[in-house]
Amino acid sequence: MSDYKAILATAKKTIAIESEAIAHLSTLLDKQFASAVNCIYESKGRVIISGIGKSAIIASKIVATLNSTGTPAIFMHAADAIHGDLGTIQDNDVVICISKSGNTPEIKMLVPLIKMGNNKLIGMCGNLDSFLAEKADFVLNTFVEKEACPNNLAPTTSTTAQLVMGDALAICLLELRGFSSQDFARYHPGGMLGKKLYLRVSDIIGNNLKPQVSVDADVKQVIIEISEKMLGVTAVLDNGKVIGIVTDGDIRRMLNKYDNINGLKAKDIMTTNPKTIGSDVLAIKALKVMRSQGITQLLALDGEEYLGVVHLHNIINEGIL
Repeated sequence: MSDYKAILATAKKTIAIESEAIAHLSTLLDKQFASAVNCIYESKGRVIISGIGKSAIIASKIVATLNSTGTPAIFMHAADAIHGDLGTIQDNDVVICISKSGNTPEIKMLVPLIKMGNNKLIGMCGNLDSFLAEKADFVLNTFVEKEACPNNLAPTTSTTAQLVMGDALAICLLELRGFSSQDFARYHPGGMLGKKLYLRVSDIIGNNLKPQVSVDADVKQVIIEISEKMLGVTAVLDNGKVIGIVTDGDIRRMLNKYDNINGLKAKDIMTTNPKTIGSDVLAIKALKVMRSQGITQLLALDGEEYLGVVHLHNIINEGIL
């Protein structure tokens, strides 16, 4: 079994090499980068990103980041492009080719085909003397001194630099577009942020049973209702309107207070003026109310109509908390 200290030393060295390279990357940014950002921002088309090998994997990730931050993007593998997929590129698209050396055979075949059209070409490479750098309209310099690989062969530091450069592109475009958290949620409706901005109390309460008793219900009925509806609470209604609430805590306090509970009604043990929330209110606001009041459930109303209970567990299950 290998010495754990040696393993940790190798891991720390890898991180140090890559972090130094990323720190140096910022010094390589110039007007070419700004021009590339403006070129994409002003384009009426999409961003087509291509690469080969590990650079192709990085290209796919950059595509995903751009799409999720408001810049339409498509991945096109460099090898597939020269075997039929070149039609992916439309007239107004901007093309980004990613290659560490800038001289791979597939890139050297692809670049002239791109240049035959009117598409702007952005080259992301670590060699400014390469074929890609010479032919590109704009160059994003991702030069790294060495790979983290001890043989200086496996793409490690270089692909990290490409990834970070792609993130820099995406965030610059995001800010130029004024892309907000609401916009981000629109592209991620199923994610936590999307739920925080869209999920409402009415979307949650339908999954729960609806505990309720009349104001004159006896204690046994109250306990059964709380137990059967499994929310630790029941609303107390009088003529269809909520006038109180009985919780598990109210039941415990009742048992401590009274030796004989026969004859007690819901109105005798309920808490008046219960905390309520509108059914159209965002679930995240319901969570804030629960936190501020130190409670775990709220009665949901539509005007004065009682609709059900929203519980802290509902919000946790939705992944908002």
